Amino acid sequence: MRGDPGLGVHWNIREDFYHHLGIIDDLMMRQYGEDGIPRRGDGRLFRLAETFYSPKSEAGDIFADELISGLASSLGDEIHISGTIYHAEFIDDRYRNGKPNRSITVLDRPNPPMEPDLTRVGRPTIDVLDGPSMFQAGAIEVLTFLRRYLQAIEKMDMAAGRVPRVRLYTSHRVVSSVGDTNDGFLRWFQHEDGFVRHPDGRLQVLIEEIEEFDLDTRFRRVRRPGTPLIDLGVPKLFVLAQGYDSSDADRLGFQQHDVEIDHHDGRGPVVAQADYLAGFLELHIGGRLRRRIASEFDRKGNEYWVRQIAVGHENDPEVGWLLVQVPDFKTFDPVLAGLVPENTPRKSAEYVAAYKHMLRDFYLDQAALILELPREDLETVQMPYGPKMFSLVERMGTDARVAANGVVAGDTFGNGHFLTSGGAITGMVGHACRVYFYWKDIDAGKPENDAVRTLADAIEEDTLGWLHVSAQEFSQALPINFGQERIAQIEAKSGVDSGARATTIDATRRHRKSLLPLDPSDWRRLTIRAGRLHVPEIPALQETHPDERAGSVVGAASDMGGGDGMPGTKMARNA
Repeated sequence: MRGDPGLGVHWNIREDFYHHLGIIDDLMMRQYGEDGIPRRGDGRLFRLAETFYSPKSEAGDIFADELISGLASSLGDEIHISGTIYHAEFIDDRYRNGKPNRSITVLDRPNPPMEPDLTRVGRPTIDVLDGPSMFQAGAIEVLTFLRRYLQAIEKMDMAAGRVPRVRLYTSHRVVSSVGDTNDGFLRWFQHEDGFVRHPDGRLQVLIEEIEEFDLDTRFRRVRRPGTPLIDLGVPKLFVLAQGYDSSDADRLGFQQHDVEIDHHDGRGPVVAQADYLAGFLELHIGGRLRRRIASEFDRKGNEYWVRQIAVGHENDPEVGWLLVQVPDFKTFDPVLAGLVPENTPRKSAEYVAAYKHMLRDFYLDQAALILELPREDLETVQMPYGPKMFSLVERMGTDARVAANGVVAGDTFGNGHFLTSGGAITGMVGHACRVYFYWKDIDAGKPENDAVRTLADAIEEDTLGWLHVSAQEFSQALPINFGQERIAQIEAKSGVDSGARATTIDATRRHRKSLLPLDPSDWRRLTIRAGRLHVPEIPALQETHPDERAGSVVGAASDMGGGDGMPGTKMARNA
């Protein structure tokens, strides 16, 4: 709905995505031949798999449009969009027997495939997610090159005067309010805004062009003045994939429920949720996936596990995505921290500034621990985004089918833990492949009702697979996107069972959220903090635990928001 994609995060991608691009290339060539495949600006065939990755080209600092337009090749660069992961590192900094303990596992570099393997297409999503991440790529670049492919097909078909194989409506939405109209079909059928329900249960779809603007710090959308409704008719199949909070799905009666997991800590099943701070720093992480789990303590001595992740991009020194988990006992309450007087209005500049100062302080402290960089160095690094807090609450629907001819998919149906990059993979590999199988069923003569039912059930199965592997990110120690074989390797080295569970509480998290509500649209609002590019690649990991190094504050105490220091905790980290 916003023209070109605007998602700024970096994805860790399983190799199955590459194989799925390969089968699209294969199907296009078999169906249409070279004359029916779009070309890049340099004249070569626009093949999806080799645009994403090829052993004949290199990773680098490249935008999808530079590659597709031919600019990169004109400069002598043979570049692909993704980068491979050549360093996979896991740091276990949890305390053992009341003392700091560090275990580092550096995993073997996964070997990228030499070419797409079409036999891997259609594997269960749980098997896909159980494997290690193979590639890293900016979400916006992946989405852009996929969209450019569709745009090129549409353009070449319209230029040839034939019915286009695809039509794109990139700044549109299903009509949110039809209003007064003389259109006959709207009087004959019961309609729900832009969804027109026919007697057989199928839905007709009407869309409208919209404009988006910023009003009072929030993004607003309105219908573009003077534009008509666009009737898409009654499609054989439509798929709603509108994100975790879908107004279209809500209108069709779709509902989600919270996902609960039992941590076996005596509390029984609880809602799977966690809070994280996300930020983008211009520093050289490289083709590295670094994960860390560590102990934090509240003033009663209860231990909490927190996770951090650092993601870079091969041969691109400007990509540094870092996400850090907020321990459940922290509130970031400026009043409790003594930064503002009691009764300071929560919407005042003083209160908001103190709150954001505490977020940044905590974020940089945690980032320094996973990056092995001095905190004072991070203060000077340019930060185009963040730190922004967001909450992850796992939710899932009961049935992906919302009409005789419609289903919901992606995060709209259900969402697991984002640290696995499971959302992108479940949608682009799992659910997309189920749509492919739907059309194969139709071609084979399967009744439409049965084909849609099979599709909806398969979407649910894929999402359940994502939730299954996500449970480990909430309740266990080791990251699922390292793969099951690597998890066993880490367990053997660290001597800690990945099924162990640390303390968690809910009351402080609720208090933290009540201070300043989280705004999902804020993800797209850049707030650049000027600084420098940190060019040297981040240092190698040290063997000693951070709390055992010279200058660490051991046993420091602070009563700022419920964060009394325990062994190894610092005042700034517990503010």
